[in-house]
Amino acid sequence: MMKTSVLIVAGGSGNRFKDTTPKQFLIIKEKPLLMHTIERFSHLHEIYIVLPKNHVPLWEKLCMNYNFEIKHTVVFGGRNRFTSVKNGLSKIKNTDIVLIHDGVRPVVSKKLIENLINSVDTNIGVVPVVPTNESIRYIDKATSKAVNRENYCRVQTPQCFLFNEIFKAYNQEFNEIFTDDATVFESTRENKIITVKGEIDNIKITYPKDIHLVNTIL
Repeated sequence: MMKTSVLIVAGGSGNRFKDTTPKQFLIIKEKPLLMHTIERFSHLHEIYIVLPKNHVPLWEKLCMNYNFEIKHTVVFGGRNRFTSVKNGLSKIKNTDIVLIHDGVRPVVSKKLIENLINSVDTNIGVVPVVPTNESIRYIDKATSKAVNRENYCRVQTPQCFLFNEIFKAYNQEFNEIFTDDATVFESTRENKIITVKGEIDNIKITYPKDIHLVNTIL
């Protein structure tokens, strides 16, 4: 059986959230948000968490206070998401498949996780997507035009890859076009991305109102 790990990236400063507590540590349903996220991957072989170095003492204190015993390895983050993921991948050992996930998406289902794992293949990365239900316009400086929303979707995490391939893809310099792991992966000529159906409930907590949504879902 292939070994599967998850790399959970929780290095955001939460500037848009406007709260002094990093949002991955906010208490939801009687425990920190990040603990809910980790629990969704507790069935995998290994769990790695990327945190800013200055957040690690707080996280260790929270794990002690909440008796959090799911085994995981903490990795220090970098100056941006790209370097944080790169740091995390460098610490992963003896893994065939890796999922890379946002620490503030705490309600991803195990069904979606398994679908991603079962869909990954050589030179093929897999990402979950959901359709957009709003009209979309393409804007270029002072002009704009309507585009067919059927041709566009919203991308989620976790994103799933064969470990050796995504590790190799991250062995390059940062580029502004890298908005997620999929864009890093497909920047190498031999790799391509396929999509699977994502989940509406798999929201990323970005604004305070998102906390209320997650509370309802949980």
